[in-house]
Amino acid sequence: MLISRSALGRHRIIAGAGLLRSSVLSNLPYTWKTKEQHYLLKSWSHKGNSLQHKLYSIDIPGKKAIEAQATRSWEPPVYTIPNRGILSVLPRPWVPYAELVRLDKPAGTIYLFFPCLFSTLLAAIHDPSITLDQILATSGLFLAGAFIMRGAGCTINDLWDQNLDPLVQRTALRPLARKAITTRAAIVFTGFQLLAGLALLLQFPYSCLYHGIPSLALVFTYPLAKRITHYPQFVLGLAFSWGAFMGFPALGISLIEDLTVMKAAVTLYGSCVLWTVLYDMIYAHMDIKDDKKAGIKSIALRHDGHTKRVLTGLSVAQVSLLVTSGYMIEAGAAYYLLACGGATITLWNMILRVNLKSVSDCWWWFRTGVWITGGTVSIGMFVEYLQTRKK
Repeated sequence: MLISRSALGRHRIIAGAGLLRSSVLSNLPYTWKTKEQHYLLKSWSHKGNSLQHKLYSIDIPGKKAIEAQATRSWEPPVYTIPNRGILSVLPRPWVPYAELVRLDKPAGTIYLFFPCLFSTLLAAIHDPSITLDQILATSGLFLAGAFIMRGAGCTINDLWDQNLDPLVQRTALRPLARKAITTRAAIVFTGFQLLAGLALLLQFPYSCLYHGIPSLALVFTYPLAKRITHYPQFVLGLAFSWGAFMGFPALGISLIEDLTVMKAAVTLYGSCVLWTVLYDMIYAHMDIKDDKKAGIKSIALRHDGHTKRVLTGLSVAQVSLLVTSGYMIEAGAAYYLLACGGATITLWNMILRVNLKSVSDCWWWFRTGVWITGGTVSIGMFVEYLQTRKK
C-alpha cells in the first residue's frame, strides 16, 4: 500500500500500487515521518517490471512543484543532527530555531550591522564632540539589533519560501522546508523576535522609533519580490541598508532639521544598497541552476552572461556614493584614501577573483568579503574620526 498526503488538501489517500498504471506512478509522491519528525518525499517511476524510486527531502503541495522535482538534477541531502559548531552544543529542541535564524552563519548579521556602523562613524566625523565611549555603546546596541532583526528577517523569508526552499539544493533542509518547525510555531517565534527588536530600539533616542519602524515593511516584502521581479536583491538592499539612516539620530543628530546630514545619510544609504546588491548577486550564483528550474527570479539569472560587468558597474556607483557622502559632511583625506580607496581595491579584487561557476568560491567571497570591504571602510572612517578630533 502507498500512503499519500494529498496535494489538494489534508486528507489521506490509500491506494494499492498494483492497481496504478505506470503513467500515474511516474508522478506519485508519498510522505512519511522519520524518527526526527522530518517529512520526506519519494518519487516513483515505472521501468520495465520493476519500480524505481528516488528520495527527496521535500513535501510540496501542488502539481507544479511535483513536476519540478522530477527534473531536478541534484541528489537531495539527508538531514543529520549537527555534530560540530555552535549548533552541536544546543539542546536538540532548540536546533531548528537556531538554524532558522542562521545562528551558525553570522555573515548576514555582519552585513546588516555594517551600514549601522558606517552611519555611526559618519555622524562622529560630522560631530567630533561625540566620544569614543558613545560610538562603542551605540555600535554595541546596533550589533545586538542586527542579530535579532537578521534572525527575524530569515524567519519571515523562510515562512514565505517554505514551498520553494525544497526545490533548491542549498535550502532543501531548512527547518520549515523539512517540516522540523510548524508554520504556526515560526509565526509565534517571529512575534517574539520582533518584540525583542522593539525592546532594543527603545534603548535609543525616541526619534529612532519613527526612523526604524518603517524598515519592517521592506523586511516583509523582500521574499515577495523574488516572485515578481528579477531584481529582489534591490529590495533586500533597501531593507539591509536601513541602518545607514540610524547612526545619526542614535547619536542625537537630527536628519530632519539638518539638510546636509540628510544628504549624507541618503547617499550613504544608496552606497550600502548597491553593496548589498553586489554581494547578493554573487550569493545568488550559488543557486542559479535550481532557481531557474524552480521559477525563482534573481539578478544572477537575469544577467548571467555578463555578471562581472554588472558587478563592476555596481562597485563604481557604490564607491561614488560613498565619496559623495563624505563630501556632504566635509570629510578629510583619511576618509577618501582609506575608506573610499579601500572599498575600491577590495571590491575590484573580489570581482576579479571570484569564480561564479563555483558554489564554494561564491560562498567564500560572500562570507569573507563582508569583513574585507566592510572592515576596510570602517577603519578608514574611524581614522578620519580620530583625525577630526585632533583639529
